[in-house]
Amino acid sequence: MMFGFDRITSDLNILGGKACIRGMRISVSLIVNLVANGMTVEEIIDEYPDLEPEDIQQALHYAAWAAEDTVYIPIRVPA
Repeated sequence: MMFGFDRITSDLNILGGKACIRGMRISVSLIVNLVANGMTVEEIIDEYPDLEPEDIQQALHYAAWAAEDTVYIPIRVPA
């Protein structure tokens, strides 16, 4: 389990360690991309019937959490 995300897994043998849903080859980034492109939860589940609504919800929560965990590196802009 990853930081309280019981549906999000990471395994080097599955998609190179990308954050996935319950050990399946369905990545969090795929779910976020589908939602960002306008698919509803129902449409996503129709396309990926092994998913559950809770998987999609947790993928979005995980993505929001991961986006907050950002390291800012100052970049010098040439004058």
